[in-house]
Formats: sequence, C-alpha cells, structure tokens
Amino acid sequence: MRGENSFIPARRAPLAVVLGTNDVASAVGRALFLKGHGVVLSRDPAQPVLRRTMAYDDALLAGCASLAGVDARAAGSLVEILNACTDRSAICVTMLELGDLLCLGLIDVLVDARMRMRTLKVDIRPFARATIGLGPGFSPGRHVDVAIETAPEAIGLLRAGTTLAAHGRSALLSGAGRERFARAPRGGLWVTDHAIGQKVAAGECVGTCGGVPVAAPLCGHLRGLVRSAVDVPDGLKLAEIDPAMEGPPSWLGLAERPRRIAEAVLDALDHLGAHHLTAGAPH
Repeated sequence: MRGENSFIPARRAPLAVVLGTNDVASAVGRALFLKGHGVVLSRDPAQPVLRRTMAYDDALLAGCASLAGVDARAAGSLVEILNACTDRSAICVTMLELGDLLCLGLIDVLVDARMRMRTLKVDIRPFARATIGLGPGFSPGRHVDVAIETAPEAIGLLRAGTTLAAHGRSALLSGAGRERFARAPRGGLWVTDHAIGQKVAAGECVGTCGGVPVAAPLCGHLRGLVRSAVDVPDGLKLAEIDPAMEGPPSWLGLAERPRRIAEAVLDALDHLGAHHLTAGAPH
C-alpha cells in the first residue's frame, strides 16, 4: 500500500490517524490539527483512559470534548470522518479501528499513541506515508519510520535503536511518584461513583474492581479515574491522586509531558520531511 500513487481529494487536509484516545494521544492529535492535518483519534478498547479530563476520549460518550481550546467530536462512520477532514471543524474521535480507517485511502501520518507498555509491536509502516511510534518497544526501520521516547527523563526523537523498556517509574507530581496511583487488584468490572477533581482521603474507597474495594493511596484530588462500568485487566491504573491541596487544578488542560511528546512528534515529521510526503513525493 505504501507505494501507491494516492491522491488527496480536493480540499481534504492531509490525513493523520492517531491510535489511542488517552492524554498523550490527544495532545498529539491536537498538535497535528493545529499544523493543518485532518485528525482522527481511534480508541484502543484494550486501554481504558485514566486522565479523561485531559483527553478527547469522553467525546465518544458526550458527543464532543475540548482540550486547550481545540474541539473534538465523535464520528461513527467513514463519511463523517471524511467530511471532518475536509472542513476541519474539529478533531474526530472514533471507535473505528485502523483496518476500518484504511478505507479512507492512504493515510499521510499514522501515530501509534496507545502507550501499550509491554506488548509486542508490529510493523505499521505499510499503512501510511509516515509512521511514528510512541513509548516502549518501537524500533525505527523495523516497526515505524521514527520512534519517540516517552519516559519523562528522556522524551524526544529516536532515529535508531529501540525505545526504552517500561521501567515503572513515574515523574513526580506534587512530590508523589508511582505511589499516587491505585491499580486494579484483579481483573473484572470496575465500578465507581467518584469524579475527577473530587477530593479524597487516604484509604477512602474510590470504587470496586471485580467486587474488591479499591482505596485512594493518598489524600488529595482525583487527577485521573477510569470511567465506571468497564471491564479492566489486573494491574491497570484505575485512579490517580494529586496530593497538592492548593494551586491550579492539575487534572485539566494540556499537561507538560503530553505537550513535550506532541512537540517531539512534530519534530519527527520535520525529520521525515512530511510536507513532501503529503504532496506525494517518494518516501
């Protein structure tokens, strides 16, 4: 597919598909949209979104969502997506998977932002003119054209080798690292009546997973919370606590790490010469 001489329909912006609807995928989609792409975010059913108020995922439930001044809307069909890529009135968020989206024609930019930390990667290069992988396990020239390191201490463009393996460390937030997360004690149905931004006490039950109570690990505000009534795997991050009791809400807007990763994606496109790719130049 990569070698096809595809064309961009009249008035259609270059098409960027971002796999994932988490906070990182949303920041990447926003950056690409602001650079003139028609952007589609495809939800990963295997990865429930934690920081929903900092992402576009809720558009699939509410119909629309906004992040740092850029709107997104749910799209259930290829026709809706194609129209949105023509008028660029908003980013599209869809349940359609990559196999479905290939029916739109040759994708100009494909970004795997699902942030699957410990799964084997596949080669996505045949499906787009330019391909970028975010997070552990991607090798440029094997799975993607360019990979992006997403570990907080090493965010940036990787042109050779393999991105760092998941190491389990988290950047500090108000002095708290990985201890600020509550994880699923077992696989099962996650149920919660709490809301992001809500203040909780250390040890407070914030929901149940497979019938087992899940406690807030710290006192503070809920920065992230997986949507209620979804099946989750053992060990998944279900809640995130910001222990800061004062200051601006850390659960809204564009956070520093996703912003830096999105900037690295734009750097990767500059490195690949993506402006020539969208014009049909040889890869």
